[in-house]
Amino acid sequence: MGKVAVGAAVVCAAAVCATAALVVRHRMISSRKWSRAMAILKEFEDKCGTPIVKLRQVADAMDVEMHAGLASEGGSKLNMLISFVDNLPTGDEEGLYYALDLGGTNFRVLRVHLGGKDKGVIGQEFEEVSIPPNLMTGSSEALFDFIAAALAKFVGSEPEGFHPPPGRQRELGFTFSFPVRQTSIASGTLIKWTKGFNIEDVVGEDVVGELTKSMEKIGLDMRVAALVNDTIGTLAGGRFYNQDVVAAVILGTGTNAAYVERAHAIPKWHGLIPKSGDMVINMEWGNFRSSHLPLTEYDLALDAESLNPGEQIFEKLISGMYLGEIVRRALFKMAEEADFFGDTVPPKLKVPFILRTPDMSAMHHDTSSDLKVVGNKLKDILEISNTSLKMRKIVVELCDIVATRGARLAAAGILGILKKIGRDTVKVGEKQKSVIALDGGLFEHYTKFRECLEGTLKELLGDEAAETIVIEHANDGSGIGAALLAASHSQYLGVEES
Repeated sequence: MGKVAVGAAVVCAAAVCATAALVVRHRMISSRKWSRAMAILKEFEDKCGTPIVKLRQVADAMDVEMHAGLASEGGSKLNMLISFVDNLPTGDEEGLYYALDLGGTNFRVLRVHLGGKDKGVIGQEFEEVSIPPNLMTGSSEALFDFIAAALAKFVGSEPEGFHPPPGRQRELGFTFSFPVRQTSIASGTLIKWTKGFNIEDVVGEDVVGELTKSMEKIGLDMRVAALVNDTIGTLAGGRFYNQDVVAAVILGTGTNAAYVERAHAIPKWHGLIPKSGDMVINMEWGNFRSSHLPLTEYDLALDAESLNPGEQIFEKLISGMYLGEIVRRALFKMAEEADFFGDTVPPKLKVPFILRTPDMSAMHHDTSSDLKVVGNKLKDILEISNTSLKMRKIVVELCDIVATRGARLAAAGILGILKKIGRDTVKVGEKQKSVIALDGGLFEHYTKFRECLEGTLKELLGDEAAETIVIEHANDGSGIGAALLAASHSQYLGVEES
């Protein structure tokens, strides 16, 4: 072999060796990065852990905070607001009642025809109205005049046979899903606006008084018989169909719970004990916090950067507004520290709340062999293409960790309520059913979340007690519930029809 050929062979062999070394090095780096990604995932899973013993501690803490919130104003992070609802529907209500459901950029007006015993809701009609953006930040008069006009128009379509007799007012249940300090069953002052509303001159005012002024101005003879929030509306709607309903929980964008308490078990209640002996409590449980809650670095960062740091900690762990965002934050750390999606962090992954919980749910429920839905979601939302099956599986695992923690904590919260009212164990000779009415998009549409919640509650209660506890989906409770509460708090109750 000539010198040139030998030299070429040596160079070629060196090149092969160098290439092989590069491949090995690349594999080692890849392996190291993958190990780092796995370590981040494992640490996150451990920190989100909800073993039964921890869930029992959360339930006990919920019970303790409920007692403290009932004892005195400001006694707990749980406000335990007295709703003044002391009569829940019995199923015997009859007549025509209206409801107004205001909780966001749209409001609904409803007409509900109740048939009395065994007939239930005979008919209902509703209309949805969009609120012009300028009215959300204008004056109270402009907003309530607009609402009253829409209500009057809706009343104008009332069938002739349903007009009230002369001298009898139509009655309305008003669902107002903003923070309110209730002062009676039909009055309450606005504490603050949320959801994009900012009308300063209503804060501290009675919202029922504002609506009534606007109705009187246009000659609409209608009385607000009950002012409630959506959770209490859900409880009322559930109770109408099932007298065993003892509590209601909303699991949607936000979360809250309400339940029926014995009036004598409310030390801060200084009024007369109602005839029923009961009082519905609006817990505002989203604000619950405890040292037993499994908080991670992602939760703490989310809270610190939120509009309400230090508030609504329970809500930030279990509600639809936040679950997808927690998954995004964990993915971001993997991208940043382990190059999970390549050498650079995908720009879209840096955008807070870009990954919504419905997208997370769709990925979590992906049953295709190549996890095609996960791949498409990452591509469409985060602009991350060419993901491997291995990477997609990790994304599903993250969704599972976050949803499981949220669902199990929600179950622990429900156990806390059952403990407070003595329904968490079976008493000798008693087999009384306790029904929890549940509503909200998270519960309704996120199947794995719902199944995990129901399974965890059974696990916490044990077989015997679990048989007495029923979770029922109370669809659209808040609107119909408000009309039902108008009926159960009607000024004409007990007055014979003439």
